[in-house]
Amino acid sequence: MSNLDMSEAIRLLAQEKSLSEDALLHVLVDALASAYKRRPGAADEVVVEVNPETMDFTFIAYDVDEDGNWINERDDTPKKEELGRIAAQTFRQVMSQRIREVERDRKFEEYANREGDLVTGIIQQTDARYTLLDLGRVEALLPQAEQVPYEKPQPGDRCKAYIVEVRKTAKGPQIVVSRTHPGLIKRLFELEVPEIADGIVEIKACAREPGHRTKIAVWSNDHNVDPVGACVGARGARVRMVVTELRGEKIDIVPFSEELSDFVAKALSPAKVSQVNISDDGTQADVIVPDHQLSLAIGREGQNARLAARLTGVRVDIRSETQVAEGVPAGGYHEDDVEYAEGEWVANAETGEMEWHAADGSVMSQAEWVEQLGGGTPDAKPAESSTAESSTAKSDVAKSDVAKSDVAKSDVGDGTGDGETAPEAAPEASETTEGDGAPQ
Repeated sequence: MSNLDMSEAIRLLAQEKSLSEDALLHVLVDALASAYKRRPGAADEVVVEVNPETMDFTFIAYDVDEDGNWINERDDTPKKEELGRIAAQTFRQVMSQRIREVERDRKFEEYANREGDLVTGIIQQTDARYTLLDLGRVEALLPQAEQVPYEKPQPGDRCKAYIVEVRKTAKGPQIVVSRTHPGLIKRLFELEVPEIADGIVEIKACAREPGHRTKIAVWSNDHNVDPVGACVGARGARVRMVVTELRGEKIDIVPFSEELSDFVAKALSPAKVSQVNISDDGTQADVIVPDHQLSLAIGREGQNARLAARLTGVRVDIRSETQVAEGVPAGGYHEDDVEYAEGEWVANAETGEMEWHAADGSVMSQAEWVEQLGGGTPDAKPAESSTAESSTAKSDVAKSDVAKSDVAKSDVGDGTGDGETAPEAAPEASETTEGDGAPQ
C-alpha cells in the first residue's frame, strides 16, 4: 500500500468511526509499537514517529539498563515485509482494541457533562429489572425504580428521559436515565415554552407524584408576561404536549408568590382557600377552607395537600370552617362526625337564577339540575355525582363513615399526609319555596 493509499484509508476509517484523524494516528502509532516488540531481536523500548503528510514511520529503539533508564538510542525502522505474520496479527488486534477504547472515551466525554439534560430514545428491550433506550451511538439504562408506575414501555416506542447519572465502565459509558425525576417536567416545559427557555419565565418549584399528578410554581421576570398563561399556551396547547409525553399525568400550574401564606393558598389550587395562618417559625401553615372545598383541598388520598406541602416546603394542616367553629385544633382530630357538602347554591348575578357550584369547579343551572333529575326537586344532588349509597338512603350516606374526614396533615419531611382524605358526600338538601321550587 502506498503512502497516499494509507492516508486515504486513515481518513475513511476516521469518518466511519466518528474519530479525528489525529486520534486515529495515535492509535496507529501504539499498534505499530506493539507489533514491533513482537519481532525477534526487538529492542526493549521503541518510540514510533509518523509524518502526517507523507505517512512515513520512524522507529526509534532504546535499550533499558538495570536502573530502568533508556539508553542506546538508534533508528531501527523495519521494512514492511520484515514485520511478519505475527507482528501483522498483533497490529490488527491492538489497532481494533485501541479504536474501541478511543470510541468509549469519546462517548463518555460526550455525555459526561450532560447530566440533567433531556434525551430522546427508542425503547430497545424491557423486562422487570430495566429498560434499554437506544440514543443513537449509545444505549441508556432506565431502571425499574426510575420508571413511572403502571407505564408499560413497548419496544419500538419513542420516549423522552432525563439523564441522572453517567458512569464510566470497562464496556463504555453507562447512561442512567429517569422518567420520574422532577427535572423531566422542567426540561419538557423548556421545550414547549419559549419564555422558559429564554429565562423570562422561571419554574421556581416542582412537586411530583409520577404517573398521577404534578404541581409546578412559575414566576415571570417580566410584568407584561403572565407565567401561567405562557405555560398553558393558547387553548392549553403547550401544557397538552407535556401531558401527552407524560402519558396523561395531570399538571397543575400555579403562580409563585414570595409571600408564603399567598403561595400556600395558590398551591392548594383548584381548591379555594378562606384563610392561611403561618406559624412563627415559618414551617407550618394552618389552612381554613369552606366546607364544600375541604375534600377538594385535601385531594384523593391526601394527594393535593401532600403536593402542596412539597411545593411550598411547609407542613400544611387543612380545616373546614365548620371544624374551626366547633373548635377542632389545627392538626387535630374531632370526635364528632362532620358532614361535608360537595358544593353550594349561588345566585347568578346577571340572571338571578340559582346555580349549583360543585367542589370540582363545575357549574350547573337549576333548570339543568331539575332536567337531569327527570322533573324532580333540587333537594337531591346531580345524577353524575351521586353514589351507590345515595340511591338507597341519602340521609344514611351523609352521616356514614364514608362521609367522615378529619384534618389532612401533610408532612414535608417524608412526603406523606398524616390525615385522611375526605370522600365526597351528598350536598345539604336546600330549602325551597312552595311556589317555584327555587332554592333559597
